[in-house]
Amino acid sequence: MRTVSGGEVAGILVAVFWAILVSFLAVALARLAQTLRATTRLVADVTDQAVPLLADASTAVRSAQTQIERVDAIASDVQEVTSNASALSTTVASTFGGPLVKVAAFGYGVRRAVSGRREDAPARTDSARTEPAKAPGRTVIVGRTVPGTRRARRTRGKKD
Repeated sequence: MRTVSGGEVAGILVAVFWAILVSFLAVALARLAQTLRATTRLVADVTDQAVPLLADASTAVRSAQTQIERVDAIASDVQEVTSNASALSTTVASTFGGPLVKVAAFGYGVRRAVSGRREDAPARTDSARTEPAKAPGRTVIVGRTVPGTRRARRTRGKKD
């Protein structure tokens, strides 16, 4: 029998330690390889799904751009119509505004004159009914209206 020296025992221990270490490293590398394969599959699947999604998104963006151009054209047309309507309104107001006010004032004056004549005429009697004569409320002087009676001034905030 041979005796084992201390150097040989140390060599055997080192060899066993290295064998265990290499086994752990081999297991870790095998798991890393599985993880890399799974990641590669996942990236391939995402790429396969992302390409059609990007194509659909590109189509949607083009469609939105077309719609925005249409809305922009409509908005500019509406702005043009608004400015034309404003110009037309200004033209009509300046053309017909003054004469219409004068015609309305003339009509009002004629009505007042005719109603004033009716008040001056004697009251008519209709089958036992008489209309009372109206008291003149105001006197018209050129450019002014003067009340028939002056109202008394009221004092504010004073109580007796």
